[in-house]
Amino acid sequence: MAEDKKLKEDEQIDTAVHEHSHVHEHGRGHEHTHIHTNKKAVLRRLARADGHLQSVMRMIEDNRDCSEVLIQLAAVRSAITNSGKVLLRDHINECVTEAVLHGDTEELEDLNKAIEQL
Repeated sequence: MAEDKKLKEDEQIDTAVHEHSHVHEHGRGHEHTHIHTNKKAVLRRLARADGHLQSVMRMIEDNRDCSEVLIQLAAVRSAITNSGKVLLRDHINECVTEAVLHGDTEELEDLNKAIEQL
C-alpha cells in the first residue's frame, strides 16, 4: 500500500514534467514529438523491480521456501506490468493522440502489435 501511494505521488509529479522528449520522423508525412511524461516514474519502478528480482534470486540461492519465492516473483511481475501500464498510458495520451490528429493509422497498427505482445 505504501508503495502504491509513493508510485501515485511519483506519477503526479512526473505528469507535470515534459522535459524528456525527442522528435521522430516516421516517414509518414509528419514529425512526431515523443514525450516521456512519466519517464522518471517508469525508470524508478523498473529499478525497484530489478532490485526485487535480485532479492528473489538470492532467496532461491539460499533455498528459501518455494511459496515465499513464488509470492515475491508475483510481486516482481506485478511491478513490471504496472510499469508497462504507465508507459502505455503515456503512449496513448501523447503519441497515439498526435498520430490520430495527423491521420497516422500506422501508429495505431504499431500500438495494436505492441499490445498483443504485452
